[in-house]
Amino acid sequence: MTAGGAPSERNGRDHNQSRHDVLSAGDADTETLPDCQTCGACCSYSSEWPRFTMETDEALDLIPPQFVAADQRGMRCEGERCSALSGRIGVSTSCTIYDVRPDVCRACLPGDSECRTARWAFGLERSSAGSSAC
Repeated sequence: MTAGGAPSERNGRDHNQSRHDVLSAGDADTETLPDCQTCGACCSYSSEWPRFTMETDEALDLIPPQFVAADQRGMRCEGERCSALSGRIGVSTSCTIYDVRPDVCRACLPGDSECRTARWAFGLERSSAGSSAC
């Protein structure tokens, strides 16, 4: 989930473009957007969330098998936390398979409703009020 400006294959856009899109939507300003590399909440919020949906067989084959759930429907989780996440939530995190992460992970953008909901659950977001899906 850590982007740090790294390219995202999704729609040929990079993390900075995604941040711009969130800003353009009026959700937040650059000062309030969370930094994924110090967060990781979305990757630890729910074991039901990191599910495979739109991935091709070729894309799924790139994900190391130790990170895939036994039922093959999503990422393997340890409790609610994705097994591919390293680090400490709210301090310093990174995705160990960032370049081949599933579509659901690519779709979560800094400051979007899923991001803010997960951050709120970890006490990283002050209030869910005013957020579209929180």
